[in-house]
Amino acid sequence: MAGLEQYVARRPWLTDAVIVLAVLVGAVVGVNLSDPDGARPGDVWLADLLAVGACLALFGARRRPRVTVAAATACVVAVGALGYLLTPLVLAPVMVALYWLARGTPNRTAWTYGAVATVLVVAIAVGPTFDRTVALRAIGPALWLLLPLALGSRSRLQAAYLDAVQARAAHAERTREEEARLRVAEERLRIARDLHDVVAHHMAVANAQAGTAAHLLDTGPDASRKLLTDLQATTSTVMLELRATIGVLRSASDADVDTLQPAPGLAQLPDLIDACTSAGLEVSLEVQGDPRELLPGVDLTAYRIIQEALTNATKHSGSPTAHLLMAYSAAGLTIKVSNESSTPPRPNLGGYGIIGMRERANSVGGHLEVTDTEGGPFEVVTTLPLHIHAPVTT
Repeated sequence: MAGLEQYVARRPWLTDAVIVLAVLVGAVVGVNLSDPDGARPGDVWLADLLAVGACLALFGARRRPRVTVAAATACVVAVGALGYLLTPLVLAPVMVALYWLARGTPNRTAWTYGAVATVLVVAIAVGPTFDRTVALRAIGPALWLLLPLALGSRSRLQAAYLDAVQARAAHAERTREEEARLRVAEERLRIARDLHDVVAHHMAVANAQAGTAAHLLDTGPDASRKLLTDLQATTSTVMLELRATIGVLRSASDADVDTLQPAPGLAQLPDLIDACTSAGLEVSLEVQGDPRELLPGVDLTAYRIIQEALTNATKHSGSPTAHLLMAYSAAGLTIKVSNESSTPPRPNLGGYGIIGMRERANSVGGHLEVTDTEGGPFEVVTTLPLHIHAPVTT
């Protein structure tokens, strides 16, 4: 059935030819039928010619349905005026024309033309004689002409519904593709942030450890040896974190690889402070309030912000000390990382590190402020909620 419908849709002219031929045969047969008494009006050739004209007009029903209805109605009314009985066979051209009109035009237009055509046909069918059969002569043609109007309107509404369903399906498909692209972009941004945090922090610490070890190589071999040991631990750590970060890029076919390390959090804060200490930055930790277990996203965000802030202090601060304050409250966690004034002044820190910290804080519903005045203290203050809320748009 679907193949037949596709064939018909590709060749509408063939469909129209079959319909016109069938209606033409029926109309000619209807004109040549005799009434119950065996009588038949004269001028059969004229009635046949009018029936043929009404049928041939149907070839324009798709493109000009209003003209087609007018032409078919005029021919059929003329046949009725000649005295022929308006049977369904004779009315068939008008019925087909009304169907295409209702299918291709709004309801108001279709029913207006249909009402005019029905009134004309009923008027010619009833004639000037009013007897007991007048109701039968009027109701029959009226019902036959209203039927294709109803079917055409239903077909038009059904086609409009199918078009709407297809449009919604296409829109949903486009929406899914856009959502998938957005998620890919967000995942790439997250991976870029993690890579920046890992590489920037550990490489800064490793650089500081290597420089200090080289400086103390002659005067303090034991201290240099310890720093080199710490440097090895730092590089091992960065390799493990890089492996964990890049691991999300692996395909599903790599599911049999080793389990990745868990995401870092505040539980690894002592190791982070020790790494900064080995790099020459003494970090004092102050905790206010009762520490609470954070959601994984907030825990990772807090760790990464502290890591980036201490990295900036290690790279750019002229002071050997930094202070880390963690204040727990009922509303959330406030983190403040600060170091003393630096000489010479620090370079501009408005790079990707601060941008990444601010975006991380916003992603969990928090906010972050950075104070970096020339010759003054460098402070990073962020407030993170204990429960993740909608991100803040900046």
